[in-house]
Amino acid sequence: MTSTVSSIDTIETEDVSARLLDSAAQLSYDPAEEVAWDEPLDPTLFGLNPEWSTLYGTAMWEKMTQEQRILLTRHEVCSIMSTGIWFEMILQQMVLRDQYCKDSSNSDFQFALTEIADECRHSIMFARACKTMGIKAYLPRRTSIELGRGFKALASAEAAYGGILVAEEVLDVMQRDWMRGENVLPLVRTTSNIHVVEESRHMTFARAQMRERIQGKSVARRKSSALVVAIAARIIVSNMVNKGVYEAAGLDADRAIREAKNNAHHHAMMRTSSEHLMAFLLDCGLITKPAEAIYRRLHML
Repeated sequence: MTSTVSSIDTIETEDVSARLLDSAAQLSYDPAEEVAWDEPLDPTLFGLNPEWSTLYGTAMWEKMTQEQRILLTRHEVCSIMSTGIWFEMILQQMVLRDQYCKDSSNSDFQFALTEIADECRHSIMFARACKTMGIKAYLPRRTSIELGRGFKALASAEAAYGGILVAEEVLDVMQRDWMRGENVLPLVRTTSNIHVVEESRHMTFARAQMRERIQGKSVARRKSSALVVAIAARIIVSNMVNKGVYEAAGLDADRAIREAKNNAHHHAMMRTSSEHLMAFLLDCGLITKPAEAIYRRLHML
């Protein structure tokens, strides 16, 4: 019976991948051509919607000048883009490891490589966007970098795709707001739109892969994978906004970190961005008590 169910799931994921390949052929972007890289940056426009700033709604935000708010959001978006590059590099290695020596005639294999090609373009796009804004890359903490090495090398298939989904889902909700924000730099709006369109296919692929890979696994395996995905979420989310962004905006960094940590508005925004992800993980049986505790500390639940 288990073998039959597994075969059906494999056929279904192949169908999903075939549809995604058709979609990629019909709608994909070349950021080198689509983004107006030489357009001057309007000094009155934010790097991301102010509502997504980690300090929005705090006493500190109220006392900041408009110039400081704009500068902070530009550094915040570049920090998030830098974290995106870091995790996209992890993602590419995990997908390659998963597809190593598999049947290249399968749609799963071909879409996996299509996704890797997309992620390469996205990483270059984010790097170029930060450089255009005159902001250097914000790197993750050293411990996170080393944990990332272990995760990309050792994570089981469902945990690997779960980690991929965490990064993509949270950023997707944010970027859907950024690309519509009339007070956001066109550079950020365009790069966000490209990422949202192409990442929607990646998320569909990750969900299909997770459903197939978790099917029939033992309770112990599910509990282990649930914890690994939650830990991956903690590493990703905690590195999204580097502490250096506050100094770059001319703020008291220690006070800014305290206010950001206790910012109820930003906590609510994080829960909003995680709603679909949490529902999916729950449906897959990947929300256990230990995992739930981690997500609550991250304000994702």
